[in-house]
Amino acid sequence: MKIRELTRHWEQTATGRLSKTAYSIHLDVEAAARLAALSEMYPKHHPEELLGELIGAALEELEASFPYVQGTKVISTDEEGDPLYEDVGPTPKFLELSKRYLHELSAQADEPQH
Repeated sequence: MKIRELTRHWEQTATGRLSKTAYSIHLDVEAAARLAALSEMYPKHHPEELLGELIGAALEELEASFPYVQGTKVISTDEEGDPLYEDVGPTPKFLELSKRYLHELSAQADEPQH
């Protein structure tokens, strides 16, 4: 989800699956003021929920901003028969690590609570 889509999402009040991992962060004063403004504008959402969705959207945009770095290995061809080369930039590593951590966090979420 793109950051510009968040306000529409907040107005529709959707929820997602949460990890068991909690994060504690300190915001600079300007960011804290903006978060307070969003909390007042969207009172059905807790500030932590807004932060989580903002971070999620920022991470998606960060992933999309990683540069493509052409490798030497041809992985496919396009519709005109031209070779498509593997991406050896940061995107594949980020996706691999994200998938690994998603698997680990999902397994933790599925464990019974004591």
